[in-house]
Amino acid sequence: MTKGSDNLTPAMRQFHQFKQKYPDCIMFFRMGDFYETFYEDAKTCSKVLGLTLTSRDKGSENPVPLAGVPWHAVDGYLRKMLQAGYKVAVCEQIEDPKTAKGVVKRDVVRVVTPGTLTDDILLEAKKDNFLAAVWQTNSASAISWVDISTGHFFAQQLDENELLDEIVRLSPAECLLPDRRGELFEAQAKKLAKDISELTGATITQRPSWYFDPYQAKQRLLKHFGTATLEGFGIHDADGAVIPPAGALIEYLNETQKTALAHISTVKKISRKKFLHIDYTSLQSLEVLRTIRTEGTKGTLLDCLDSTLTPMGGRMFRNWLCRPLCELSAIESRQDAVAELKDSDNRLIEVRKLLGDISDPERIAARIATARALPRDLVALTRTLRQIPKLRETLAQFSAKLLTDLAGKCDSMDELADLLDSAIESNCPLRVTDGGVIRTGFNKEIDELRSISRDGQTWLQQYQKQQIERTGIDKLKVGFNQVFGYYIEISRLNADKVPADYVRKQTISNAERYITDELKKYETRALGAEEKALALEQKLFEEVRIQAAQYIPRLQELAETISQSDCLASLAHIANRRGYIRPKLTTDNDLLIQDGKHPVLAEMLGAEFVPNDISLGNQSGDVMIITGPNMSGKSTYIRQTALLVLMAQVGSFVPAKEATIG
Repeated sequence: MTKGSDNLTPAMRQFHQFKQKYPDCIMFFRMGDFYETFYEDAKTCSKVLGLTLTSRDKGSENPVPLAGVPWHAVDGYLRKMLQAGYKVAVCEQIEDPKTAKGVVKRDVVRVVTPGTLTDDILLEAKKDNFLAAVWQTNSASAISWVDISTGHFFAQQLDENELLDEIVRLSPAECLLPDRRGELFEAQAKKLAKDISELTGATITQRPSWYFDPYQAKQRLLKHFGTATLEGFGIHDADGAVIPPAGALIEYLNETQKTALAHISTVKKISRKKFLHIDYTSLQSLEVLRTIRTEGTKGTLLDCLDSTLTPMGGRMFRNWLCRPLCELSAIESRQDAVAELKDSDNRLIEVRKLLGDISDPERIAARIATARALPRDLVALTRTLRQIPKLRETLAQFSAKLLTDLAGKCDSMDELADLLDSAIESNCPLRVTDGGVIRTGFNKEIDELRSISRDGQTWLQQYQKQQIERTGIDKLKVGFNQVFGYYIEISRLNADKVPADYVRKQTISNAERYITDELKKYETRALGAEEKALALEQKLFEEVRIQAAQYIPRLQELAETISQSDCLASLAHIANRRGYIRPKLTTDNDLLIQDGKHPVLAEMLGAEFVPNDISLGNQSGDVMIITGPNMSGKSTYIRQTALLVLMAQVGSFVPAKEATIG
């Protein structure tokens, strides 16, 4: 509490109490229709958000700096604060100011950090938003990462020299590290934090060592998953190093989100044996995700190959490129699917047309689970579910095992789609508080309340006409004001014509205002109808959200199915459009490519790019010495070979006349 706090208003005392709990955050403090910031927070927000800096208690000796943002536009301001590297504690009014006795109750309902985002406006559609945690001891290193916007949760034990490569591949938005100040490994921890920040741009968040305590971390995970052991997730005693960072993530999410995390229902242990490991230097040199010159995505392998049509398909495709497969059967399974899609052009077009009408059920499910779903999320989910029967029918026409398996997993959840269709207005507003979200016919009471509000003017006009006819007073007027409510106004010249059942309500300069029993009854109904309708809408929307939350596991499985379908269809579409061929993969050492092309440069240069061959393995030997003057294409040739191998192990077809890859 600051000096002179005895003179603070009750609301400002609340602010100081919450600010003490969250000193490392900018405090967005809800006051009416604005989130206000004070003191140094206000000065920071004024600079970052371009807000006018004003002050509270301007006439006092020490006015308080003040800057605020409208509550309905807060998402855009949060995005700017996060991009500038700040964390924001959102302090809401948790009771209705109209019914509050004394100061309105408030609480911090969420701490918004770069790694804990769920709202679409704050996220990149085709990129995972990972929160990572790192744990190191003398004997082992481990990393765990989670995307709260999708529910994906992973853990991996690896060698210390592989740790940084894995973090760069993941490119987390935020990374948790144990606070090692005053400990033996303080210098090592500082260097790791610096390397992660410089290489990935991730926000580094230090947390007390007890976050990573192995016993507490395990108990936290068991409690979260509701299990007696972690063996069901493939985590055994020998994998103990992955438990501290995974447990730290759950603790941090509970600390910042203050809501249910039911959509994080499993943790997957990653086995490096199943995937081709690409170190940071290779990932950068091959320009898989970012170019060396601009650090942008234009001109990368991802940009060249990704023609996915759904957000979650794009996120999966990015992961496929960073983690090519090492199991021949899994690669050939993808190739079979891509080949059949490629050769069935009309059905491929139909699949991609259906995918183009699908939203992002993965992230919508997460917002449903965390009670942050908006009405339009549910409308988008309904439209997605209505596409699934057609997608299932189209995929079932193929014979490739992967495609028929995906067809069998196309769960349209008709009962959920019917519920959402009947409950939510298709052209609903953005927020429940705007009204008009619940569809007419879904609830009788809300229809009646809306009818009262909607038909009020018609009723008043008819009532005024009736009273004019009854009294013979042509200038009789039925009106309303906020203080006195509804009234019948009659000039004093016509006072002798006022019926006996009229009760005087107010006297004004040239007239008297009256009320009748009938008008009083209407007033009671009408004044409360709109407010009641809005409150009922919010209650009904929450009930629908809770019902939808029961389908989260199925929605996540459906999202996985759609993502795979999208990735395979994308590879087939690219192969068709560019004339790529299916490479033959073997378990020996052959690397034979005839008329191969660099996938990115060939697209940029067109016919100017000259195809070339490579022959390695078996009789050709295992080593090539490449010579030539500067700028003659040596590095292009080397990178081209590596990219074609990478593409082949993803399951993609490649730009070549013929290719055999061991």
